[in-house]
Amino acid sequence: MRIAIENKSVITAHRNATTRFDDLKKVVVAVQGARPEALLIATVLIGLADRTLNIPDQVHKFYRDREEEFERDILPRLSSGDESLFSEFSEFSWAVSHNRPLDAQKTLELFRTLPTRGSAQTHLVAYDSVLLVPVHIDNVHPPTLPRPNTLGIDVDADYQDFIVRTCKAYTARWHM
Repeated sequence: MRIAIENKSVITAHRNATTRFDDLKKVVVAVQGARPEALLIATVLIGLADRTLNIPDQVHKFYRDREEEFERDILPRLSSGDESLFSEFSEFSWAVSHNRPLDAQKTLELFRTLPTRGSAQTHLVAYDSVLLVPVHIDNVHPPTLPRPNTLGIDVDADYQDFIVRTCKAYTARWHM
């Protein structure tokens, strides 16, 4: 193994951010224990939507035994801008998850505490690159990558830094 990449998302239920964070900590310990020189990379999508139609945990489960009906009647409406999916009188009002105004900021602050290491610091139990990406995903409108965003993240600059950092670490470990 030369590169280990772990992807997490905290789109709804920011209260579960610590679970995703703990998952990332476990991955870094496991990979570091097996192969210290492997590149450890994490990406985390941080949801900015104030409400999200909870498809996997709510709507899709509701249609568990009616997959054809779900694919015909619901799937085409998702990410289409169909505001009726959010209506308090819609058939899915019970499946809307709400995020509090500071949830995304708290999630960002938590994930910024993930340890990182320099290219030559393979002895540290830490990630080589961590990319925190603000996203607006509510499953009603098309997903977006907000530039600018309420978290103050420069999406393009952070991505560029992430790529450069990853490439430098790879070169230092595997092409010297």
